[in-house]
Amino acid sequence: MTPPNPSSAAAPAGPSGFRPDPPVFLLSADDLRAAVPELGRLLKACVEDGAGIGFILPMPEDKAETFWQSRVPLLESGEGFLLALTEGDEIAGVIMLMLAGQDNGRHRADVAKLMVHPRHRRKGHARRLMAAIDALALSLNRWLLVLDTVTGDRAEQLYPTCGYRKVGVIPDYAYGSHGHLDATTVFYKDLR
Repeated sequence: MTPPNPSSAAAPAGPSGFRPDPPVFLLSADDLRAAVPELGRLLKACVEDGAGIGFILPMPEDKAETFWQSRVPLLESGEGFLLALTEGDEIAGVIMLMLAGQDNGRHRADVAKLMVHPRHRRKGHARRLMAAIDALALSLNRWLLVLDTVTGDRAEQLYPTCGYRKVGVIPDYAYGSHGHLDATTVFYKDLR
């Protein structure tokens, strides 16, 4: 993927002028449309590597692409935001911010779909994406972030080092990529 034009990349964040530091980029709906095949390959690789991000094996590429296409309306409406981290001309990782839409939740957002391609791990990319999502949330006046991850997954150790506090564990929350029930650990972060 060719990184998006920095001026167009900042546009979806609104009047705050949020601009992440390269190699992290805020993708517009058009950027997402153009990157669907590459993002589909990233999603497929992560699920095949055991990531608990909502999918069960086998993971056909067309299903992965359909997922990303379904995110386009969220980016267009401003309900969701997608950050991508590039390495060379390749998307090495992504993360999403989903804004709470309820009147009483205008201070809150969910962090979702943190993915780093298996061949790009152990380089600080996940931590860089987490820092960028914090900055994006603050630029949107969202200071309470919530996320969940498969209990025992490598990400469970990452989130506390990024300032997230563990709320608790829900047993048998979802089926993992290999088809067995996994618990999920819920975290939050107060950015104030």
